[in-house]
Amino acid sequence: MTLGYHFFIIISLNFCLCVNDSTISVYWVDILVAYSLILSLQCLAALFVRISYSWIPSLGLYVCAVSCLCELYCFVLYDVCCGSTGHSVNMAMWIKPGYYDHAYHHKESKYVVKEYSRYPLSKMLDKYVREEPMIRGPQFLVRLRSHTVFENTPITIFCTVEGYPTPIVKWYKDGVTLDLSSGRYLVQSKGGVHSLEIPRYICTTDDTAQYTAVAGNLHGQASTQASVIMQCFVFHFLILCLLSHLAAMLPQITFTKINITFLETFGPVFATEGESATLTATMTLSPNLANLQPEAQWYRDDVRLTDSKWVKIETGRGVTTLTLPNLYKDDEGLYTLRMVTKGGTAEHSAFVSVADGPPPMPNAPGAPMDLKIHDANRDYVIVSWKPPNTTTEGPIIGYFVDKCEVGTENWTQCNDHPIKICKYPVSGLFEGHSYYFRVRAINSHGTSKPSRMSDPIAALDPTEFERLHTKKLGGKLDVVSYHDDHEEEGHPPATPTGIYASETDRTYVVLSWKAPPYFAKAPMWYYIEKSMAGSGAWQRVNTQVPIRSPRYAVFDLAEGKEYQFRALAANMYGTSEPSEPSKPVQTQELKGVPSAPGQVVATRETDTSVLIQWAPPKEPNNLIGYYIDQCVKGSKDWTSANHKPHKSTKFVVSGLTTGETYVFRVQAINELGLSDESQESAPLMVKAALTHPSAPYDIALLNCDGTSVVLNWKKPLHSGGSKVKEYYVDKRRSGTSVWREVHIPPVTERVEGLTTGAIYQFQVYAASLAGLGPASKHSSDIICDAWNMPEPGPAYDLTFCEVRDNSIVVEWKKPLYTGSGPITGYHVEYAKTGSSDWTTANETAVSQRFHKVTGLEAGANYMFRIRAVNDAGKGMASMPSDPVTAKTEVSCGVDEKTGDIVLSFESCQMKDDSQFIWKKDYKEITDFSKGVVIKTEGNQSKLVFTNADKEDFGTYSVSVTNTDGVSSSYSISAEELAKMLALSYDIRHPIIPLKTELDYKILERGRMRFWLQAEEISSNVTYKFFANNKELSGASMGHDVATGVIEFIMDHFTEDNEGTFTCQITDGGGKAQSSLVLIGDGMYGHVTIAAVLFPTGPHFSEFLSLQVGEDCSVTLVCKVANLKKESEFHWYKEDTEIIPDVKPDLGSGVCKLPIKLFSLKTTGIYKATISDDRGKDMSQIDVSGKGKLKINTSDLKSAAELVINCTATGIQLQCHMKYYTSEMSLSNISFLSFQTLSLTCTVCGDPKPQVSWLKNGADYVVSLDQGKFASLTIKGVSMEDSGRYTMIVQNKYGGESVDIVVRVIIPQPKTQPAAPSAAPSPAPAASSPTPKAAGRGVKSPTPTRRK
Repeated sequence: MTLGYHFFIIISLNFCLCVNDSTISVYWVDILVAYSLILSLQCLAALFVRISYSWIPSLGLYVCAVSCLCELYCFVLYDVCCGSTGHSVNMAMWIKPGYYDHAYHHKESKYVVKEYSRYPLSKMLDKYVREEPMIRGPQFLVRLRSHTVFENTPITIFCTVEGYPTPIVKWYKDGVTLDLSSGRYLVQSKGGVHSLEIPRYICTTDDTAQYTAVAGNLHGQASTQASVIMQCFVFHFLILCLLSHLAAMLPQITFTKINITFLETFGPVFATEGESATLTATMTLSPNLANLQPEAQWYRDDVRLTDSKWVKIETGRGVTTLTLPNLYKDDEGLYTLRMVTKGGTAEHSAFVSVADGPPPMPNAPGAPMDLKIHDANRDYVIVSWKPPNTTTEGPIIGYFVDKCEVGTENWTQCNDHPIKICKYPVSGLFEGHSYYFRVRAINSHGTSKPSRMSDPIAALDPTEFERLHTKKLGGKLDVVSYHDDHEEEGHPPATPTGIYASETDRTYVVLSWKAPPYFAKAPMWYYIEKSMAGSGAWQRVNTQVPIRSPRYAVFDLAEGKEYQFRALAANMYGTSEPSEPSKPVQTQELKGVPSAPGQVVATRETDTSVLIQWAPPKEPNNLIGYYIDQCVKGSKDWTSANHKPHKSTKFVVSGLTTGETYVFRVQAINELGLSDESQESAPLMVKAALTHPSAPYDIALLNCDGTSVVLNWKKPLHSGGSKVKEYYVDKRRSGTSVWREVHIPPVTERVEGLTTGAIYQFQVYAASLAGLGPASKHSSDIICDAWNMPEPGPAYDLTFCEVRDNSIVVEWKKPLYTGSGPITGYHVEYAKTGSSDWTTANETAVSQRFHKVTGLEAGANYMFRIRAVNDAGKGMASMPSDPVTAKTEVSCGVDEKTGDIVLSFESCQMKDDSQFIWKKDYKEITDFSKGVVIKTEGNQSKLVFTNADKEDFGTYSVSVTNTDGVSSSYSISAEELAKMLALSYDIRHPIIPLKTELDYKILERGRMRFWLQAEEISSNVTYKFFANNKELSGASMGHDVATGVIEFIMDHFTEDNEGTFTCQITDGGGKAQSSLVLIGDGMYGHVTIAAVLFPTGPHFSEFLSLQVGEDCSVTLVCKVANLKKESEFHWYKEDTEIIPDVKPDLGSGVCKLPIKLFSLKTTGIYKATISDDRGKDMSQIDVSGKGKLKINTSDLKSAAELVINCTATGIQLQCHMKYYTSEMSLSNISFLSFQTLSLTCTVCGDPKPQVSWLKNGADYVVSLDQGKFASLTIKGVSMEDSGRYTMIVQNKYGGESVDIVVRVIIPQPKTQPAAPSAAPSPAPAASSPTPKAAGRGVKSPTPTRRK
């Protein structure tokens, strides 16, 4: 079998001799000769071993050894040949001028960039194609490879790098730039392949180093490293010989299992956009082998993360760190660290939450996230994203998509109007250019911050590489070109085939088809035609640029419709036949947002997290994910639990407050937006879920009678959320491995049924409602011999109280074994944690089972143990306690709001079933009838004295159960208690501080204002005013919370009101009182009663009144007094200042304000004020007609007496108006029949107005022109002439109208005829104008000013 193996090797080596490269062939010849020698020597060895071993035993072994050495030499030669050049040798063979440089396609690059370069060869132009990934920064496709070679052996290391523009590669040796000018190194670069060669004749051991290639362009840089080791040939040969034969004698090598233990891990992170976050984990390795270090792999939502602009990973020396330098919501998710070794994997996970950063404007939405680019082509891309959560912001109206060309910073908006769905096709790109994209959300309040920009995307044809083909020119020369670059002229292309829709959406379809075989040099392009399915009418799709690739997106389609498509190929010679139509393609129909998710169930996870589960919506409608909201029970302050859509129907909400009760709800989301909220979950209090308890520890022996033992152990540190109810004990003989249950029912302390003199080991399990916990660490060896020593056994169950900076009180339980006599006392010993030097705290034994250890170092950790004493001496030491820190942690004070005296303690350790035990003078407090209350919340407990008295001084201590002895104490002395009682009284009976005591101010018309100002009052303040111990009441009391002013206004202050005025204030528990005395002419603060009754500042001696003149003019009049030069007087109407034509005459004190054209328009509330630095006074009057103001108008006449004139045309009634406004009109006129009626009015205006008359709203006649008078004369009036007559005057500036009602009376027959007379009409009054007639009689809306 060995001979067959070697024959096969020889045949393979002979085949390799056909290689034309002479350098490589030399090595293959050497290897062939070595293998031939091996074959011959092994044949001889077999012969000597089998035939002559009995008489020449060493000869056969010698031949075998020589054969092995030759075989080893062959492998060394092979290592030299392949190791010095590696795979790069084969690459060097084929990288020669005229060959296609690279025929690879980057797996992570979907779109590629083409570059062309031409070299003259055999009078032809060869086209070379180099593919590059879309990301234009440098990237190594083939990295440097480390080598170990002999000295004087040439070596070449290779690497392949891509990027655009073409990266420049620099070489370094041990971090120092390589000196290429010395000629010691040869560097070559061609088509992205870079090599560094060290020739044979100068290759020495000095060339052993780490070589680095650094590639860089304007988009960044990348590097790769390799180690080159030069070894002495003889030494290497001997070492290999020795190792080769030793390896045959060694056992089979198996993988070493490396155990990884995390020392520190990362927890949940809650950050905001724009911040940074770092996740760090430290670990230990067992065994820690330098050449078998684990690989750190980081994942986000099970997606592997690598170093990038957004993620930085560092690993080494037992620490791995992931840094997110600039957080976006895209970075939110569950981060997992996996440490991968040959023997297994260790992992740890935590959630990273990234909330929205501050918006550009209040209530603007958060930024979109998870930007994706689909179907990039020559002139378009399709951008999609995920919408933000809008828990508190308004609904999103739409989105804007922005683009920026790589190399610039000019962002341009792609869509003019907001789009409502989370997908948008961006067209109009330039072929060969790269772009960044981002998205902004919009609501009614404004625009959000932009999303994280996408990676650079090149606008290129992704199928262009498929159109390349290779043509053999003979020998080793190939030409790579496009199908359309070959000569075959004069024919149109063939028909495309296989058209289908690779992607469909609501308004567009992405089509793909198979290009026809094409060998013409003329360019080929395509046309696309569409048709409604079944219609047979084909319409060509308009394209802005020629379609060169067999892939195209057709936009502007109708939603929910079925289409068919076909493609046509064309060139300058014509167009092909249409392809077979595609199958009917239906565009997606807009179905709306998803329906609301189903029932939401919350279950406990940890003490700060809750697991949320829900049913998916019945109508998902292209569901993207879910948003989860949380809210404290009883409030409506909903906050987002996640800021990036979550895909599954389970989510762990972290960062909750322990002990708080929450409710949860869920919203589904698709590209159109968010669904309605689900129903709220049932309220759930946050606390850890029930788990089994941890293991007990520190098993100790308390007594042994020869057949049974009494054991003691410390309770589990973690109960798992429920009380530990039972313990189970296992036993085994020392030196065996099989554990046996001691009792099927649980035990408490005693283990029976043991063999006297046997050596046992024990382990203990704790059990609760959640199940059985893990086993404890087994005890040390215990010999089952009856105790008969005279000294006592060990004490047990050590506890602590009254922990202070320099003292601790230790308590314990009496030993079960007392020895030969009763226990007379105890000694307490202590030692610092980690030390074995035990110090006795009390030289004289104490009889009680507690002792105060003093002289401790503040902040130090101590362990304690107890020794019982009887007449025979000191007994066995108890099991050492857990470490206790000497530190005062109980604080004492008085609550500033309630006045209660409070002792407060916050525990640094808490377990699910831990309880606070408060004691006074070492006795547990159980009597709560005197107003003592214990309040516990989380890890803090308070002892509250609601009704403390002088007997409550003493030493108070608190301890926490199920912990490592956590406790503390505080002593209240009688003096300190007295001070706290006084402070408590002041807090419970506070005095409201006053800024200003009770004071007064004189107001107008004999009114008096009493007021005071407090430092601070609330809206619930109450107050009372008293005058001579009689409470005052009325609506004139008031207060201002902002300023603290409380006031009372007395309407009439006279000498009868003199006496003592008091104000009492109550606000919460605070009270205040202030008094003011005003009696007779006596003095009170330099103010007499006369000063009270007669103010010294400017004031009104006569308040506002209304005067009406004989000409019906209206004037407001008042009088002021006690003025000086700086006094200021102002008029107001409805709080708007009036500037009169004539300034007030402050010299005489009489101030007047004439009201022009007094009418309904000028009515209202008028006010006058006078002020200077001494004060201010005010007077007001209501002339709106609604107040109590009455004006006697009986003597006022706005018109003269009615005059009857007899004229040739009839009788005229005339009246001259003294005062007239548009609100006035003539009243009724009664007239006898058979008479002549003349209606005359005075008219003026410039230009001269036109006059027209109406009767009952209809045109009547045009009046006669009589200068400034306009009249209407009716001769022989009759009953038919009764009615409403309207005269209208108009010019270009406006017009007016007046109405007259005419009533014609038929006279009754009498014995003697009476002379006819006209009944005069009453004069119109300004206060009751006649209503206006409808129609043209209404006053013109244009200005009515007449000239």
